[in-house]
Amino acid sequence: MAAISINDLTLGYDGHPAVHHLHGRFDAGSLTAIVGPNGSGKSTLLKGITGVLKPLGGAIEHAGFGVRDIAYLPQSAEIDRSFPATVSELVSLGFWKQRGPFAALRGVDRKALDQALQAVGLAGFERRPIDTLSGGQLQRALFARVLLQDAPIILLDEPFTAIDEKTVADLIALVQRWHGEQRTVIAVLHDVEMVRRVFPQTLLLAREPIAWGDTATTLRPENLLKARQMTEAWDANAPWHDIGEDHVHGDHHHHGHHHHRGDAA
Repeated sequence: MAAISINDLTLGYDGHPAVHHLHGRFDAGSLTAIVGPNGSGKSTLLKGITGVLKPLGGAIEHAGFGVRDIAYLPQSAEIDRSFPATVSELVSLGFWKQRGPFAALRGVDRKALDQALQAVGLAGFERRPIDTLSGGQLQRALFARVLLQDAPIILLDEPFTAIDEKTVADLIALVQRWHGEQRTVIAVLHDVEMVRRVFPQTLLLAREPIAWGDTATTLRPENLLKARQMTEAWDANAPWHDIGEDHVHGDHHHHGHHHHRGDAA
């Protein structure tokens, strides 16, 4: 059963398309990576699925789900770290949809909050101000917030960028746990080797869909090359952080985690 159906979808900003004519489906319980060059519309697609961005054309259908059933983890660059909040205050935002924004936490909520912090390795961090956290610690806190949302659909935008390898490994284990619980997980990623290792399904996007389906098939060298060529066609200066030369030529060297802003266009 499709959790999310995409029908000839075009998304963009101020009338300028960033995703063109996308058609396909995310099956319920599937684990899918969205990969592609910078500016290819990956983050834009997630914002469309959440309902933040309205389609310029086509439609997004949530089968049996509403926007309230979606947990969304934005890029870390979109988080205001200077906001005067503690870890427990940030994480407890995960209760908003069930409790409302100003409801007091109940005993059962506090227990769930403690369990979420324990699950992400932040037990004892409840009172820490978020501006004192490392990048990895902040990302763990954001994953704990997703845990509390307990949503059937989880969207993650560059969840492993600029964090240490131990944190990456711990958070991948959480993603795999959600997959095991039959939640639908969609993640924008740039580490192709991680995608090959962890994600069974992949959408390769270069504003238009290049390939969508089984990861090994989607990430064949000819598809990666086509995505690169399409990128160069619409932006002669487009940086290619997502899929390097080595991947295009079938080499499998590991590239470190690049820190870059997502695709606003």
